[in-house]
Parts: sequence; structure tokens; C-alpha cells
Amino acid sequence: MPQHEKVSRVIDLVQEHYVFPEIAAEVTGLLRTRLAEGSYTGLADDALAIAITRDLQSANGDKHLRLLHHTDPVPESRGDDESDLTEMRTWADLTAHGVARAERLPGNVGYLDIQPILFPTAVAADAIAAAMTLVAPADALIIDLRGCLGGEVSMTSYFCAFLLGAEPVELSGIFEAATGRVRQLWTPAHVPGRRFGATKPLWLLTSGTTFSGGEAVAYDLQQLGRAVIVGDRTRGGAHPREGFRVAEFLEATIPVARSVSPITGTNWEGTGVTPDVECPADQALEVAYRAALNHVVELGGENGRRQVLDEARAALS
Repeated sequence: MPQHEKVSRVIDLVQEHYVFPEIAAEVTGLLRTRLAEGSYTGLADDALAIAITRDLQSANGDKHLRLLHHTDPVPESRGDDESDLTEMRTWADLTAHGVARAERLPGNVGYLDIQPILFPTAVAADAIAAAMTLVAPADALIIDLRGCLGGEVSMTSYFCAFLLGAEPVELSGIFEAATGRVRQLWTPAHVPGRRFGATKPLWLLTSGTTFSGGEAVAYDLQQLGRAVIVGDRTRGGAHPREGFRVAEFLEATIPVARSVSPITGTNWEGTGVTPDVECPADQALEVAYRAALNHVVELGGENGRRQVLDEARAALS
């Protein structure tokens, strides 16, 4: 396929699917101008993807609006849910279903490291339930989202349910361009395993790598006053997207919806989630852990908790 046909295909897809019609008109106009000027002429697919992505993001910096170059052929159809789940299951099996670490730190502080993504519930619900059950008895919990690159909306609500009570809580919904309506998102009333619950202290670690679904968890729990965010400002991607085949090795990812918080009426797109305690990401665990240990010390050593109190004091020294 000639390069001008690939660019024309991207233009058509953005016009048809992008959740912001005004921005779609602006960036596709720019692509047409660049095409007429010959800016894309002679570019190999990888260079074309970089150039098109730069122009697509020039209007509003939407990090989900991209042209991606793949080393393997892009499937003719990206809408096969079962095929997508099969790929996700393979990826999940190789990455502990997104639970990189689940452990009890000295002082009875729970720690979960979630990466590379929050996999769909159809793939990783059991793993998340098992991990949360392990850390549920902790006096405080640290969830590490510094390496979390995204997540699927059903998993973000499912995951948050373990950190809240049994009463459903409304999280950021999804405004869908196709319907013109906001699809509400609530935490489920029932989850398998044990909840950490809504009252014990919770810290979430973030970095400039934290993106999309990982940001959704941080943003919603921060807005609800449920968690203290520690680390760097997140990357800033709040628009759910779909992938569309452009050519054999090119895929356009286009936001077809946008997140809408029931509390703020907006989202973290472009700005990222601002930490409550800002510090370099590589120091966030230490900062949060010390805060958690201080909480454990304040609880004291009554009711057979002398060992926990001694552990906390030793870890602080």
C-alpha cells in the first residue's frame, strides 16, 4: 500500500472514531496539509508512525492517539474478543497475572506490586483475589503502581472493591462517543476472597510511567479520600481507545471514549495524577513504608501484637 493511502486511512479512522470531533477535524486537516506538502513521502513505516503520531498529538497531546509500527503483521480484525483474551492470557501467564509481588513487610504492612497492567477480570480475577486475600489482614497496605502501564475498566472497579466496603461505590464512568452517554462504573457488592476494606490506611505509589488504568485507580481512590498517593506525577492518559489496522505493520489507536469522574466531572488526561506526597519515584516505597510503620507503632502492641510492634520499631530504626 502506498504511503499516501496509509495516511488517508488514518485520516478516515480518526474522523470516524475519535471521541473529540473538533480535535479530529483539526488534526486530520494537519495530516492532509502535511500529505500535500510531501512531508510523509519516502518514509519507512516506522518513521511514518513517528511522524503521524507527532502530528496527531499536536492539538491536545492525547497519548492514546497514535499510529503504531509493529514488527509482526497486524491482524485483519482487532475486534475478536476471544482472540484478544487469548493473547492476554498468554501475557498474563508470563507475568504472574499482573501481581509482580505480594508480601507482608516487617511490621505487618502489606505490599502489592502491580505490573505490567491490570489484566481483564476474565483473565486475572482469581489472581487479584488471591493476592488481596494475602494482604487483607495487614494493618496498612502499600500498592505499587509505578510500573502499571494500564488496565481494563472492569478490572479497575473490581480491584478498587477490595480497597473499599461492600456498599457499591461509583468510580469514574466512561463517556462513549458512539452513544453520547456516560456509562457508569461501580464497584461490585461482592468479591471473592477478603477485602482489605475501607478504613485501614492505604498508600499508592506512582511514577511518570504509571498510565491509563493504573492512573484510574490512583485518581478515583484519591478523589474518594481513600488513599494517599506517593511518588511522581503520572503520565496522563484517560481516554479508552481501540486499535484499527491501517496496513500490514501499522495500527492506529484511537480514543473512542473519555473518563468522567462523578466527583470532579473531569479526569487526569494530559495532567496526570498529582501525588499527595511528591517525591522521586525511586524513593516512594521508602516514604510510604515509613508512614505505614509509624501507623503500626501508634496502634501499639496490645492483644498479642508485641511482635508486630517490635518489627515496626526495628524497621524504623
